[in-house]
Amino acid sequence: MLSRTASNLYWIGRYMERAEFTTRLIEATIRLDSLLAQPKVEEAWKSALAVVGAAPDAASEALGAFGGRRFLALSLDNPSSVKSCLSAARDNARAARNVLTQEIWEAINRAWLLIRDRASPGGTQSTLNMVEELKAEARGFEGALARMLRNEAYWFLRLGSLIERGDNTARLLDVKYYLLLPDGEQVGGLRDRDQWMTLLHVVSGRTAYRTIYRQALQPWLIADLLIFRKELPRSLAAAASETVAMLAQFGDMSGLQGEADRLARRRLTRLEDGSIENLLAYGLHESLNGFMRENAAIDAAIANQFRFA
Repeated sequence: MLSRTASNLYWIGRYMERAEFTTRLIEATIRLDSLLAQPKVEEAWKSALAVVGAAPDAASEALGAFGGRRFLALSLDNPSSVKSCLSAARDNARAARNVLTQEIWEAINRAWLLIRDRASPGGTQSTLNMVEELKAEARGFEGALARMLRNEAYWFLRLGSLIERGDNTARLLDVKYYLLLPDGEQVGGLRDRDQWMTLLHVVSGRTAYRTIYRQALQPWLIADLLIFRKELPRSLAAAASETVAMLAQFGDMSGLQGEADRLARRRLTRLEDGSIENLLAYGLHESLNGFMRENAAIDAAIANQFRFA
């Protein structure tokens, strides 16, 4: 496979995963927004923007509820917006169409056409309707991916989605821990609990939490779920474990193994040997930033190893 094609596939995986994550983030922030008094609404959207690494100035329209929805969903000035991600995914898919299945191409194209001509998210209910349609298209893409032949194209698509997923979950948890609870609010209070519930909703983890822990929401248990529990597909441990497996399968087939395999195995070993108690003692923010740095290093190593840097 040409390195350019491998790069296109890898980035399709990243862009589609990012588009779904941002879609879920919009939905969760709308639901959190509905629980807040008006002066606090801006804080909710500011935190959502922080998750995707956007830092608009104080006068930006993106800080309000409507502006935040538009910026996250539709702004082409925001590279992490749903529209930007789907546009980039479709461009990459067109370039790699000869190795994609018809179902994968159609799923990406349908998602893009759904949002291509929209300039405004509309009111809250209109945005939620758009979110539901986008989530349905994301499930269509996941289903088409699951039915693909396990070949090079599949592995590069999956590797891209796993690298993106790990980064998104780490950012989400870090922002909740550091930024989301306003000054003066009680840790463990009603708002704190609502925000943790919202975070679980973004990663589809509410049922998983109840099944695994069988007790009231506790922040350290939610952190444990999102970091160490492989049973949750969007946890850091699950993303790290699947990345190792994908690289190993690809290495067995192609004979290409190298720095990316070594870095991915080292990260997985540390997560498997870790515990939430030790991690909190060291510092959650420091640990999450360490994970994100490792993730970026693995991303760069994959690009070098498969020659699309």
